[in-house]
Amino acid sequence: MAEQQSNVAVLGGGSFGTALASIAADNGANVRQWLRDEALVAQINREHRNGRYLPDYAINPAVTASTDLKSVLTGAELVLIAIPSKAFRSVVQAAKPWLSPEQILVSTTKGIEQDGFLLMSQVLEQETGFPHIGVIAGPNLASEIADKQLTATVIASADALTRTRVQQVLGCRYFRVYASNDRHGVELGGALKNIYAIAAGMAAALGMGENTRSMLMTRALAEMSRFAVAQGANPMTFLGLAGVGDLIVTCSSNLSRNYRVGHALGTGLSLEEAVAALGQVAEGVNTVKLVCAKAREMGVYMPLAEGLNRVLFDGVPAQEMASTLMMGEQSSDVEFILPREAVQQAHREQAHQDQQGSGGSHE
Repeated sequence: MAEQQSNVAVLGGGSFGTALASIAADNGANVRQWLRDEALVAQINREHRNGRYLPDYAINPAVTASTDLKSVLTGAELVLIAIPSKAFRSVVQAAKPWLSPEQILVSTTKGIEQDGFLLMSQVLEQETGFPHIGVIAGPNLASEIADKQLTATVIASADALTRTRVQQVLGCRYFRVYASNDRHGVELGGALKNIYAIAAGMAAALGMGENTRSMLMTRALAEMSRFAVAQGANPMTFLGLAGVGDLIVTCSSNLSRNYRVGHALGTGLSLEEAVAALGQVAEGVNTVKLVCAKAREMGVYMPLAEGLNRVLFDGVPAQEMASTLMMGEQSSDVEFILPREAVQQAHREQAHQDQQGSGGSHE
């Protein structure tokens, strides 16, 4: 619980931003929420309800919504930015005149900006240069948070003040906030798992069994951590809530937007039809293209992501994506224990010995 009344600004009127705004208000914070939609602002202020994203959730009446960035940001100690990745930078740029270096800026967005392959906290750094920057990620389905079901998340920042204040402002009996100093790893985990949630939804629609789905999630975790470590993240981060925790929930639940897109694809809908049926942003669709391009550039082996990329953008049937997992090399299980290169070297040596033995039998 917050030890003193904090002034909190939430930028974004989606489901997660709305849930966090209400949690902070429940904890005694003075909360203002910025939205573009005037009708939704009026509804939140009048009915304490977000009819578009969380229609059955009673928002704490202390949350005040507004379309005016200046009034929302002025005097805010903590600014939570819950804006889809495609609009993230433009909103931060619009907010800049009313931001100050003393404020704590925290992104809740699990996406990647196309130009420069930047995570949202890197966009915040670029645009503001402020010292108190963090990210929130974890297995956080907004509708379950709204139902006050026990949920845990991670606040990641190299800055101790950022970690502590977010824990104080958002931690409560049903929303547990754990700390990490690996901001890059936590943020990459949140972005990358969206790719595999699409693949898991597709697998479920195709009728694949629990063994297959378990294998898919576990190999996805190996792929995620392989990519993130190549980007400078700590592999241990992926054993936590922002890695395996977030991966499990998004690959298992029909409440996950990315899972639902994958499920629709698995039933035969086109990508355009699947996204239109969802009616909300599924960050994984954009992320898979960006990650595959970056992985090829860096020489990182990501067969699942590549298989999904072909289904989404090259017209390959969804059924063929499943075979990608089985056709890939049988290599190391956990690469940070037994490096993949060591397994490959052993395979090469064995193949060489077999070839010599076969050659010798014909002499």
